[in-house]
Amino acid sequence: MTLRFFNTLTRRKEEFHTIHPGEVRMYTCGPTVYDFAHIGNFRAYIFGDVLHRYLEYKGYKVTYVMNITDVDDKTIAGSQKEGISLADYTRRYKEAFFADIKSLNIKPADIYPEATAHIKDMVALVRTLLAKGCAYKNEGSTYFRISSFSSYGKLSHMDISGLKAGARVSADEYEKEQVADFALWKGWDKKDGEIFWETEVGKGRPGWHIECSTMSMKYLGKHFDIHTGGVDLIFPHHENEIAQSESATGEKFVNFWLHNEHLMVEGRKMAKSFGNYYTLRDLLNKGYNPIAIRYLLMATHYRQQLNFTFDGLKAAKNALQRLYDFVDNLNLVKGEEDNPQVQEIIRKAKKDFEEALDDDLNTPEALGIVFTLIKDVNRLMDQKKISKSNAGDVLKAMNGFDSVLGLFKREELALDEKVKMMIEKRAKARKEKDFKLADQIRKELEEKGIILEDTPEGTKWKRKM
Repeated sequence: MTLRFFNTLTRRKEEFHTIHPGEVRMYTCGPTVYDFAHIGNFRAYIFGDVLHRYLEYKGYKVTYVMNITDVDDKTIAGSQKEGISLADYTRRYKEAFFADIKSLNIKPADIYPEATAHIKDMVALVRTLLAKGCAYKNEGSTYFRISSFSSYGKLSHMDISGLKAGARVSADEYEKEQVADFALWKGWDKKDGEIFWETEVGKGRPGWHIECSTMSMKYLGKHFDIHTGGVDLIFPHHENEIAQSESATGEKFVNFWLHNEHLMVEGRKMAKSFGNYYTLRDLLNKGYNPIAIRYLLMATHYRQQLNFTFDGLKAAKNALQRLYDFVDNLNLVKGEEDNPQVQEIIRKAKKDFEEALDDDLNTPEALGIVFTLIKDVNRLMDQKKISKSNAGDVLKAMNGFDSVLGLFKREELALDEKVKMMIEKRAKARKEKDFKLADQIRKELEEKGIILEDTPEGTKWKRKM
């Protein structure tokens, strides 16, 4: 099957073709570093990560850019509330973001451009729009003139025929009913305090939308392959990116727009007022495994609403444990006689896995195919009909799948001395047939999160997920 994606721009699935053969240039709207990222944000970042990984699995050379928005209405308000500099305020959340994506096993992007490091580039783009008559100045700010871009609304499929000429909106984020000329450059206002730049377009700071256009085109070119983000960004953010970018360059901005759907929590919109608003750190502090969170966030197709539940998180943890147990058991296989059935199981799984992901990155189907392989190979292992060589081939296939899924990251923590002594004491009790003591120690270890398994090769241990 040819790789196909649902393109928000055309509202249909299209065969994926790159601008430059064998190369993909891709941009994802990254975090606004005014707070710790919540699980809805990470749904978008994990979607981008799986897309990034699968394109590389398919053999493409991927240049992946994710921006860091470190100056906008929210970051300024946050820094002023705490009475510290913008740089000091955002640094905390930048560091937290990179720690969080590491814990979720998100493969780093190639470039993480920060808005405050690209002010000159943004000013240059604003000046180009002014020179072309697509922008105008008003009371110290510069606005994009929507009426100058005849195809405005083509991404969100919005009818702007009733647009009131000269209506302006300066806020970074606004609702659909506020369709109006938007701020490219915001003239200095006393509420911004010391946060401003002296530039050729005046004293002030950039609007949010100009930031992404500037940074994406700087690193990926005027016309690139893929732009991703959540559906909440389609309007106004991505619509505005298209208008200002294409007006400035006269070229198509992006070929494929891919958007992930919203995340719900226990059937409701996630909101602090509902008490169901969770950052990744909230969940980690409750003791949840970050890779189980990753699993849950990719287990629903990216274009479907995801209902995040704690029962779902428990099921994700159990699914991961099954994956890990399978891999551990493959490493214990000692059989010598090869079974040709294994190669057929692997061949079919690879084919089905790739077909699922070729069809608009269908991760739930791909995960199901991996577990079908596990079921089929487990049956052969139970029957002792698999060789060590077969097991090695299965492991190689599983690692190939995981290069896309990113689920096999396990922190192998060393046992403390007290636990080691308990395991040794239990082994001695079993040898002396003191099974009551052995069972008691097993139970005590389980309460500490250590699971023991007695195998022909000896006692193995693992940590509870």
